[in-house]
Amino acid sequence: MKKTNDTTPIDRRTFLAGAAALGSSAVLLRSAQAADQVHRHGLERPHEPTTTTLKNAPLLERIDPKPTLPPGEPGKDYTPVITPNSISLPWKIVNGVKVYHLIAQEVEHEFAPGLKASCWGYNGRVHGPTIEAVEGDRVRIYVTNKLPSGTSVHWHGLLLPNGMDGVAGLTQRVIQPGETFRYEFTLRQHGTYMYHSHHDEMTQMALGAIGLFIVHPRRPREERPDRDFAFMLSEWRIDVGTSRPNPNEMTNFNIFTFNAKAFPGTEPMAAQLGDRVRIRIANVAAMSHHPIHLHGYRFRVTETDGGQIPQSAQQMETSVLVAIGQSRTIEFVAEEPGDWAMHCHMTHHVMNQMGDQFPNMIGVQSGDLDARVQSLLPGYMTMGSEGMAEHGLHIESGHTQAPPNSIPMRGGPGPFDYITMGGLLTLLKVREHLAHENLDPGWYRHPKGTVASRASREDLRRDGIHV
Repeated sequence: MKKTNDTTPIDRRTFLAGAAALGSSAVLLRSAQAADQVHRHGLERPHEPTTTTLKNAPLLERIDPKPTLPPGEPGKDYTPVITPNSISLPWKIVNGVKVYHLIAQEVEHEFAPGLKASCWGYNGRVHGPTIEAVEGDRVRIYVTNKLPSGTSVHWHGLLLPNGMDGVAGLTQRVIQPGETFRYEFTLRQHGTYMYHSHHDEMTQMALGAIGLFIVHPRRPREERPDRDFAFMLSEWRIDVGTSRPNPNEMTNFNIFTFNAKAFPGTEPMAAQLGDRVRIRIANVAAMSHHPIHLHGYRFRVTETDGGQIPQSAQQMETSVLVAIGQSRTIEFVAEEPGDWAMHCHMTHHVMNQMGDQFPNMIGVQSGDLDARVQSLLPGYMTMGSEGMAEHGLHIESGHTQAPPNSIPMRGGPGPFDYITMGGLLTLLKVREHLAHENLDPGWYRHPKGTVASRASREDLRRDGIHV
C-alpha cells in the first residue's frame, strides 16, 4: 500500500518564518528565562511572526536562510529521480551541508550510433549529471573549470542570493581555466530546474554545458511517485561529416535530443503496471519550443518552473508545450501496458540531420536517371519520390552509404518495421512485471488480437468496404 505523506509544503514564507524564529530565538530565550516562573508556556508557544517581524528579519536570513532541517536522504525523504542516459551527481555531507563538485570540460559525446561530436559538458557527460537535493537542504557546489575558456554556472530558476546567481561579469567574476569557484545557498523551493553556463552562453550552451537540477519537496502535497523521470531538451547544429556543434547557427538546427541523445540512442522509460509516474521535462534549447506528446495516456500537468500547480487548476493533457527556458512536470498512473512513444510533435524535430536545401522529389518519376547518373557517380540512387522514410532504411540495409559521422534522416529498427523517426523520440515501456528495475524490458509482446494488421477479404466483405 502506498504511503500518504505530510501535506504541509515548505514555502518561502515557512523559510522566512523559520529564519525569523531563529533570529529572534536568543531574544525569546532571554525573555523566557526572565519570566520563567510566571509565563513558561509562552516559550512553548511562540507567537506567529508577523509581516512586520519578517521585514525586520536580518537581511542575510531573508536572502539566504539557514537550514532548519537535516539534509534530505534518498529513499527516506524522496524517490530518487531517473535521468535516462545519465546519472545523478554524487554528493557528500560535510557539517550538515551537501557538497557537490562539477567539472566543466571537453567531452567526446555520442548522440546516437553513427554520430559523435566534440562537446562541452560536466564530469565527462553531456549534458552534465543531474543535481538532486531536497527543499531545505544547504548545498555547496564547487565548479572547476577545465575548459579552454572562462565560464560560470547559473542555477536556472532557483531562489538564491544574488551573488550566487552565476552571471559572469554581473554577479561574479568569470571562472578562468584552471580555477575552482564555490557556490553555496539553501534551497528554498522544490521543482524542476536547470544549471547552465552563463558566460558566452551562445557558445557554451550550444556545445552542451547544461544540466538538470531537481529539488524534491520536503513535505510533498501529493503521493510520491514510484518512477520519477527527468529529461532535458536541447538542439544542435552538426553539419553532416563534421564533429563539432556549430554555435553560430541561429535557426536551422538539425539534431534534437532528450538528455543529449537522439533516437535510437535514447534509453526508454520502464514502469510497472500501476506505478505512479512523474515525468519532468526542461528546455534550454537555443530557439525551439517543444510540444511533447505522450501516446496512450492522458496526464496531469502538475508543475511549472514557477512551482506546483494547485490540484484544482491542474489540466488534463496528452501533449505539453515546453517553451525555451521553462520546465513542465506531468504525472499519471501507468495503467496501459505496451511500448508508448513520447516525442516532440514538431515533425522536423523527429528527423535527424535533415537538410532543407534539396529539391522536392515527391511524385517525380526518375525513369532511367539513376542509370545515367551512375556512369558519372557510381552508387547514385534517387530517393525522396515517395517521401523520406526510405532513406534511413536504405542506409541500414547497406544499399547506400551515409557520410562519415552522420545520421541523416535515420531512425531505428522496431519490432515490426523500421521506425522512421529520430531526434526527440523516446519510449515509455509499461509492463505487468519488470524483471530488472530501470532496465529496458525489450519489445512488448502484444496479446493476440490487439495489433493492427492487414484486413482480410472476409473483413472487407462483412463490413461493406470496397477497395
